[in-house]
Amino acid sequence: MGKAVDKMVNLVKLSVGSETVEDMAAWQATKRARGADGLPRHITRMWPKREAEILNGGSIYWVVKGVLQCRQQILRLDEVIGSDGIRRCAIVLDPEIIRTQSSLKRPFQGWRYLAVGDAPPDLPKARKAEEPLPVELNRALAEIGVL
Repeated sequence: MGKAVDKMVNLVKLSVGSETVEDMAAWQATKRARGADGLPRHITRMWPKREAEILNGGSIYWVVKGVLQCRQQILRLDEVIGSDGIRRCAIVLDPEIIRTQSSLKRPFQGWRYLAVGDAPPDLPKARKAEEPLPVELNRALAEIGVL
């Protein structure tokens, strides 16, 4: 029996400091961004209250330079205690970055829940090999509703 879509939720997060999806991927490839298991992770102060729904097939959708551009499957949530003694949540990610249709997003802090029905679709496999559009053109097209 498949996962119930109404029992699944995604997260959306700004990829702060990334100019492109490739920049984000390069950061995630560093030792600092990976756990002992070698998987990329994003560490956040807040633990998601909707953990079961996230772990039921949810992804983290990344906003790069104001445009939602890609996603990664969330594999698990790990507890991390920092050197300051504060409990944090490590969102452990599948290393595969899946390009999505572009969608403008206003800046926000932290992460937000993203309902399955509000998530942009993945790009068709044939388009994944295309060179990405320049950020400004991508943003302009998204603003007029073309992307």
